[in-house]
Amino acid sequence: MEWCDDGIVLASRPHGESSAVVQLLTRVHGRHAGLVRGGASRRGRHVVEPGTLVSATWRARLAEHLGHLALDPTRHVGARLLEDPARLAALNAACTLAAEVLPEREPHVGVFEGMLTLLETLQADSEGALWPAVYVHWELGLLGELGFGLDLTCCAATGKSYDLAFVSPRTGRAVSRDIGTPYADRLLILPSFLHGGTEAGPEAISQGLAITGHFFACYVFDPVDRSMPQARGRLVELLERRGASGQKH
Repeated sequence: MEWCDDGIVLASRPHGESSAVVQLLTRVHGRHAGLVRGGASRRGRHVVEPGTLVSATWRARLAEHLGHLALDPTRHVGARLLEDPARLAALNAACTLAAEVLPEREPHVGVFEGMLTLLETLQADSEGALWPAVYVHWELGLLGELGFGLDLTCCAATGKSYDLAFVSPRTGRAVSRDIGTPYADRLLILPSFLHGGTEAGPEAISQGLAITGHFFACYVFDPVDRSMPQARGRLVELLERRGASGQKH
């Protein structure tokens, strides 16, 4: 058995003296693991860092085997973000979420393409004003790929598509301001950038992350008695700290 594909390194763990078991998100073959010889060595460690873009070749005798991966790195994203803890945290949060929630060996092209967009934005957004919103949209896309897509296009009660202000924490559907205001303490706040607006300041990003975090917990982690990944909590903490200090980067 053999295939070649584009991939993004999600995670790795040492195996034996110098090898590593590496989790990739691939374009065609989904989340896929394999053994990388030399992946835990001093020379090979940089290849298996989360967020590294690779050209991957997987080989195994049988399809159900772990198999071996040969990785040719095409871009080292993490190394370019070392001076910005928040961006690096976003990279690690996305990789960790994908590694923990995507079913193995099932194609999710939308998630792969979305992560490519996220990684590109993390590198290119010099002012730091765009990537947090792109990250929140990526999490929404990931929920959708898992079968838990939210309907933020129109009010669940009236069907109107304007003046949307809340999200039902039970159904994941938008609620208009006039309908939801009396029950605001029971609803999640819907920031405008998630339904056609452009304002994505620190408060709006926090609201967006609260929405996706709630539904990841309810639909993905709580049913199997697991907690949200610490890497995502680290991102939320850094963004809240950045918002409080008024920083952009």
